[in-house]
Amino acid sequence: MSRLGPSNSLADISGLSIGCAKDARVLTGVTVIVPDARAVCAADVRGGGPGTRETDALAAHTLVDAVDALVLAGGSVYGLAAADGVAAAMGAEGKGFGLVDLPGVPRSPVIPAAILYDLANGGDKAWGDAPPYNALGRKAYAARGKHAPLGNAGAGMGALAGALKGGQGSASLVTHDGFTVAALACVNCWGSATMPNDRAFWAHAFEIDGEFGAVAPSAQRFDAEDWSGAKLSAQPRANTTIACVAVDAALAPGEAQRVAQMASAGLARAIRPVFAPFDGDVVFALSTAQRPLPEPRALHIARLGALAADCLARAVARGVYEAAPLGGHKAWREL
Repeated sequence: MSRLGPSNSLADISGLSIGCAKDARVLTGVTVIVPDARAVCAADVRGGGPGTRETDALAAHTLVDAVDALVLAGGSVYGLAAADGVAAAMGAEGKGFGLVDLPGVPRSPVIPAAILYDLANGGDKAWGDAPPYNALGRKAYAARGKHAPLGNAGAGMGALAGALKGGQGSASLVTHDGFTVAALACVNCWGSATMPNDRAFWAHAFEIDGEFGAVAPSAQRFDAEDWSGAKLSAQPRANTTIACVAVDAALAPGEAQRVAQMASAGLARAIRPVFAPFDGDVVFALSTAQRPLPEPRALHIARLGALAADCLARAVARGVYEAAPLGGHKAWREL
């Protein structure tokens, strides 16, 4: 029988730590996910307006077969600088990829990243030529530990989920045979995480132990073209859900890619509409390789991918459920 992990979050994955930093004046933030040892990682990019760093390097046929950290950030293109801050900090510690060790040649930390657009969501963005993201990346990396804060935290600090305040959500599951699967999502979607004119989440069928309010839908049917709760304007690159799913099973790069692809289904279960031309939805899949994967491997990959999708749907709902009103934006709890 499967069960929730101890913290019901990405922090339940052994061999993984999470660090978050936010700027309350700017209304933005950064989330850094750091494996204890270099880890196999893959990315699935579904949104039509993504903003990413080093996702091409994650392909199974490329030279680099593991990453040193992942970064999720607000700030649109400016937020990609958060990974620069993390790379500098990790490089100073001697961490990173090196094909050949040479005296005086620093290693190269491999740090894929994805960003969401929170520039128009309030806060003081008049930073001139000194955006805060490099410093926020360093701060999040220094703060890493076994805790994944929810709501107005990390890259979810300035996020909006349709017409509601978005945020950072996370969820986990431990399988009957002891594998742990988890997800963390920063929810800034154009679509809505709740059903039309209702407090019920689209992900309600996947909820465990009332983790996001235990609100059942009030209607059995709805108009297929009723997008109540979505953002009124569809600005290019202004909407995104960026996420990481992780497993403690040992995966090869191609297997991690399949888990990432399957996990993206969790966004479709939790947000409507999703993967739009102006969304930048990206899902990373990370393997900490704490436990060997038994045969038949394909069957277990299918199982882990399905569970990752469930966890991601729950993480999206928890991010909106846990968000507090901020900058004039209404939160779910005020509905």
